[in-house]
Amino acid sequence: MAGPILIVDDDPVQRRLLEAAVTRFGHDTVVVDGGEAALAALERSPGRDASVVILDLMMPGMNGNQVLLAMRERGFDMPVIVQTAQGGIDTVVTAMRAGAFDFVVKPASPDRLQAAIASALKVEAVGEQSRRARRPSGGAMTFKDLVTRSETMERVIRLGRKAAASNIPILIEGESGVGKEMVARAIQGSGDRRTKPFVTVNCGAIPDNLVESILFGHEKGAFTGATEKHTGKFVEAHSGTLFLDEIGDLPPDVQVKLLRAVQEGEVDPVGARSTVKVDIRLISATHRNLLQQVKDGKFREDLFYRLNVFPIFVPPLRDRRDDIPLLVGHFMTRVGAPGVGRIGAISGEALSLLQAYDWPGNVRQLENAVLRASVLCDGDVLTVEDFPQIRAQVEGIELDFVPPVRLGIPEEAIEIRNVVPRAAPITAERQFGILRALDDRGNVRTLADVELEMIKLAIEHYNGQMSEVARRLGIGRSTLYRKLREYGIDPERGRVDRPSS
Repeated sequence: MAGPILIVDDDPVQRRLLEAAVTRFGHDTVVVDGGEAALAALERSPGRDASVVILDLMMPGMNGNQVLLAMRERGFDMPVIVQTAQGGIDTVVTAMRAGAFDFVVKPASPDRLQAAIASALKVEAVGEQSRRARRPSGGAMTFKDLVTRSETMERVIRLGRKAAASNIPILIEGESGVGKEMVARAIQGSGDRRTKPFVTVNCGAIPDNLVESILFGHEKGAFTGATEKHTGKFVEAHSGTLFLDEIGDLPPDVQVKLLRAVQEGEVDPVGARSTVKVDIRLISATHRNLLQQVKDGKFREDLFYRLNVFPIFVPPLRDRRDDIPLLVGHFMTRVGAPGVGRIGAISGEALSLLQAYDWPGNVRQLENAVLRASVLCDGDVLTVEDFPQIRAQVEGIELDFVPPVRLGIPEEAIEIRNVVPRAAPITAERQFGILRALDDRGNVRTLADVELEMIKLAIEHYNGQMSEVARRLGIGRSTLYRKLREYGIDPERGRVDRPSS
């Protein structure tokens, strides 16, 4: 049975109207009056079990877009239907970029609201089946389970294999949604603790007053509400691996106790008379710049160096676009599991659209986009029309042709071939590969001038094929097109006119 629907609105009249409508649709509700209250509700029952969130965008204090971003950072991935009286396209794009599932304009008709909720519940239900399908059916996860072919991720895998051979602390860095926990699980599954517990803690999702108790445990009666003894995550992970996600969000006082636990191999439960010895493999992860937090006095320097013994950086999806077709095929295969969905293919144009987008939410956002499109698609082939939010954000970008991807074969056999143009030959007449450092007066040229010349050379060198130009320049396609517009180059033409001889 689906969980309740969380309604977030600062207007008491709107709250009552929404609650009455949602109740008539046959759903339970949890109602709060603002952004901070919404996040607090998601941390505890029954809000934690919400299947859909209806979120007002325009609220005092923490507005709707800030709530969306906070939800993404804390790992709350239930569908969010945003609503506002200001229905401009900029508002829609901003909300969708922040992770909204759907958008309704106040006052939304009952039919429109019910349809949005029904679609969101359908996506949530399939999402849960998909999440169960991706859990290993037997044995531990290894690096062979990571879906990638990019060179940057191959470096991550090489480092991960080396890290798995020892028990030193590991710090995995990278943006939210890049797959830091997957890397941590692969490290654990490739080491000598593969059959032992793997315990995860999202430090950013725990209220500050409960972090110490959850990590280190507490005795019965140690504080108000401590009606039972709690062993804590460190003790739960004894002999295995403890994964501390978003380690940069730990309060300063807990950082002190964590340092001792790492140094001494023992924890001090709240209210206990003695310490408890633990033997764990510690893997930490963060999307923050911990070194900068150390400089800002927000993170202990001694703890940083204790955790940062073996750093691994997981690159964002925009820097490994070669993985996008493979990941899409992987997600489609999983969504197409028995009882989940019947999508058989994705069009080449749709795949090009996904490769053109920068994916600020990284792999997690791509997975959700493919899942949403697969659930709501009317046919058995995903097209550009099934990705309206992505399409709106890359509108105006020329898409390269990519052959469609067909399922029905083993996932490892899926071959996705991009049409990459053959580079134009380099001739002495064209003098490619040479950039002047000085101008006609002997002064160093500006970076803007050099950048513009490099972009022009790359466009001509790769015959105007913009995806290849962006890849070779090491930037995203959306960034490339923005620079072209800034320099007055027509992106639609895809090349720079050569001067007539």
